[in-house]
Amino acid sequence: MHNSKFKESAILIKKLQENNQEAWSELVSKYNDKLFGYALSLCFDHSIAADIVQQVFINVYDYRYKLNPQFSLESFLYKSIYNKFITEYHKSKSLSRLHEQYHHVLEEQLNDVSDENLSKKIDQMNLLIDNLPEKTKKIFSLKKINGFTNKEIAEFNKISIKTVESHITKAFKILRSNLKKMKKY
Repeated sequence: MHNSKFKESAILIKKLQENNQEAWSELVSKYNDKLFGYALSLCFDHSIAADIVQQVFINVYDYRYKLNPQFSLESFLYKSIYNKFITEYHKSKSLSRLHEQYHHVLEEQLNDVSDENLSKKIDQMNLLIDNLPEKTKKIFSLKKINGFTNKEIAEFNKISIKTVESHITKAFKILRSNLKKMKKY
């Protein structure tokens, strides 16, 4: 039984590498529900699970020529789902920390502000953002003003996601420090 599954997997990989559309349909219909169930068991969110499965299928299609018929396609797919979940989990944890920092800086700035002082405070905040180092300001603005994801910013600027996160963290530190200095005066 195990041998026949392995043989089916090898044949399917070969067909995928030959750009056989029927093989692609077979792959998706055979594994979509199973992979979705597995992804859902990891994240407990239908939307995230669907995104993870979709991304794994896209990656399989993009890298089909590198698939090794000597190895189980099913095991590869399950491992890919797990790895993608871990990547998404770490990314969302990192984004949560960044969002917490951002909201904390804004709350510090806007606490005890009357309506008449609000526009003054916003102008001060914009001035502080304008005075960030050029690269940090650009990345911070893409993230917080334009709403780009870290991945989009990284691809657009041809830098790593870690570099993007580093610039955003740097921006928060500078803004917080400058806010504290402003409060002293």
